[in-house]
Amino acid sequence: MRGSNQSSVSEFLLLGLSRQPQQQQQLLFLLFLIMYLATVLGNLLIILAIGTDSRLHTPMYFFLSNLSFVDVCFSSTIVPKVLAIHILGSQAISFSGCLTQLYFLCVLAVMDNFLLAVMAYDRYVAICHPLHYTTKMTHQLCALLVVGSWVVSSMNALLHTLLMARLSFCADNIIPHFFCDPPPLVKLSCSYTHLNELMILFVGGLLLISPFVCILVSYVLITCAILRVSSTRGRWKAFSTCSSHLAVVSLFYGTIISLYFNPSSSSHSAGSDMAAAMMYTVVTPMLNPFIYSLRNKDMKGALRKMLSM
Repeated sequence: MRGSNQSSVSEFLLLGLSRQPQQQQQLLFLLFLIMYLATVLGNLLIILAIGTDSRLHTPMYFFLSNLSFVDVCFSSTIVPKVLAIHILGSQAISFSGCLTQLYFLCVLAVMDNFLLAVMAYDRYVAICHPLHYTTKMTHQLCALLVVGSWVVSSMNALLHTLLMARLSFCADNIIPHFFCDPPPLVKLSCSYTHLNELMILFVGGLLLISPFVCILVSYVLITCAILRVSSTRGRWKAFSTCSSHLAVVSLFYGTIISLYFNPSSSSHSAGSDMAAAMMYTVVTPMLNPFIYSLRNKDMKGALRKMLSM
């Protein structure tokens, strides 16, 4: 039914962790805390290592430092609230607080998406057009790609936030999740939500699928270029330059597909949905620094140099 623009709900209740048994709640709290600290520390070390080592002042590492910054912000949008709920014993989040969290989640999730696509294009140019890499991947183009990604991500987030703000929430204010995700919020509304659902499906899908297609095309071309290399050593060297990025892409899109695009998701338990969301929002940002540092000699060298200062 249609409702007025004024919402009668002043706050929501995030019941993601509280639905678990007490012992599991304590274990999940500890897991969230450890993973959040590892995410912040690991990604900040990546940013500092890239910033202090002149050998890493290249487009690939410029994009990686931006990805690390986005991952820190992404986890910081969700995890501190989860920890506060457990410590304070209050599951409430204000209506404005929920919309604020929703806005930053939309911005940062799309930024992750765009940065992975930009990094795939960077690897494509490096492997398929190595002689023209410096002329193609200029500082101006790199800055334009990152700034453009921020602008599009912010506009998309503003659209979804404004559409959510116009909805009415009459009685039910319980979100069976640990953060303010658009689909559960739309389900709670007593307003006409067709426009919101359409925008989530169309705009959200477009901003997710377009970068994914860009990544797929880049890696198809990269694979074709690698297969044309005659020596096995040369093939392995070319593949190793993009293996870390490929691992991060697989982890990122694998968790998103399992959470939002699984046709049987409606029959999933709340626990399995929360586990998939935890992988996407907390585990992936934590693992990114380890994937890039453990599989990258230049990064490992920069980290050792910085930590030995």
